[in-house]
Amino acid sequence: MAKKITQKTKTAMPCVDPQERRHTFQEVANGYTDEMAMAEANRCIQCKNRPCIAGCPVEIDIPAFVQQVADGDFDGAYRTLSDKNILPAICGRVCPQEDQCEKLCTLGVKFEPVAIGRLERFVADHANAMGLHTDTASAPAPSGKKVAVIGSGPAGLTVAADLARMGHGVTIFEALHAAGGVLMYGIPEFRLPKTIVQREIHQLEEIGVELKVNHVIGRTFTVDDLFNELGYDAVFIGTGAGLPHFPNIPGVNLIGVYSANEYLTRSNLMKAYKFPETDTPVVRGRNVAVIGGGNTAMDAVRTALRLGADHAYLVYRRTEHEMPARLEEIEHAKEEGVEMVFLAAPVEILGNERSRVRTMRCIRMELGEPDSSGRRSPVPQPGSEFDIDVDVIVFAVGQGANPLIRSTTPDLHYNKWGNISADSKTGATEKKGVFAGGDIVTGGATVISAMGAGRRAARAIHEYLSNPLPDGC
Repeated sequence: MAKKITQKTKTAMPCVDPQERRHTFQEVANGYTDEMAMAEANRCIQCKNRPCIAGCPVEIDIPAFVQQVADGDFDGAYRTLSDKNILPAICGRVCPQEDQCEKLCTLGVKFEPVAIGRLERFVADHANAMGLHTDTASAPAPSGKKVAVIGSGPAGLTVAADLARMGHGVTIFEALHAAGGVLMYGIPEFRLPKTIVQREIHQLEEIGVELKVNHVIGRTFTVDDLFNELGYDAVFIGTGAGLPHFPNIPGVNLIGVYSANEYLTRSNLMKAYKFPETDTPVVRGRNVAVIGGGNTAMDAVRTALRLGADHAYLVYRRTEHEMPARLEEIEHAKEEGVEMVFLAAPVEILGNERSRVRTMRCIRMELGEPDSSGRRSPVPQPGSEFDIDVDVIVFAVGQGANPLIRSTTPDLHYNKWGNISADSKTGATEKKGVFAGGDIVTGGATVISAMGAGRRAARAIHEYLSNPLPDGC
């Protein structure tokens, strides 16, 4: 008999009051209590076709862990989660579940879907509170093979964890001083506390992954050095997309203009790691404009408030309906006082006598006719220019691939945007023994999609190491 649903909406997530949190970098969401988590898990109807699993890039057995939460078996739920996902506390906080597993939830046909992401976060936080660790008892015998992973972002961490669990020796090479990539430097503390990132990365070390920070591949070693001098049998490249894009408009070189990547990195270093402001200078604007409509733009504009801005503007050339940012992040930004300026785009940045930003000139946009996919492109409206007085401007309009690997590994193939060409199912490149995944292949995407690419590549690398082909893979 079908399960009767008495709670049609998700169990609300407790959050810090907006007027309090806009002045602090403490985490916004407080998480579920045991009772809240069990109530939410009991909304799952445990349908036979289990579509939510198909929506999860790392293939978590979602109905199983949700049922374990409903039964109060939180330890068991963690074992189910960590069997597939080495980073559950991270994914539970930053992954866009509403566009993946929750989007396919059968309950969502009539009511709100089960809050899978919130339950994942709850289980991971419970495991931390109870001191639970990833199970290593069933680890296979060492294979004798060594894999180098370049980059410690979501793709690199996932491929490293999976390969270590398969018995291979894995070393992660990270260019910066702490592992985590975008998880450490790109996502602000109020959305993803860095203690959580380091806690989950430490689990990789517990299963045998070696971390080498301050190693810039392309400078410290090249990809060929990893094979020829250090003796690695395979290499995975997961360096992400960290090269910022700026529009071709006058004034982008003025003091006070940042890419979102730089702005968030400096702010994270200053706040999350307590670095002195003199070591990581960032202009604390009183009036800050962030250009873009994605999650990175949301992170930047909400950071501006926390750095003391009187006005934090989000300028986006389309409408709120088209914004790619998560709905939860948009709502949080509004609650905190972010001022949304839709259907507008900058055309010029004006500076003062000291070459510092003073004004951003924008033009009004209008959405044109739908194209074949139904997407409506913004069209500038002549004569509609207007000014916003600002002293800091942050561009969050996309990022590209850092050219360092490309310049030192000429026999890899790249697409027209400078991303590595790799098989979408295996991550295999044209260079023997070299695999790639995540944003370095696809361009900027989500944490969980990068993790999915890492999982697929790990399987392919394991197959390659077990049955190497003489002419590549």
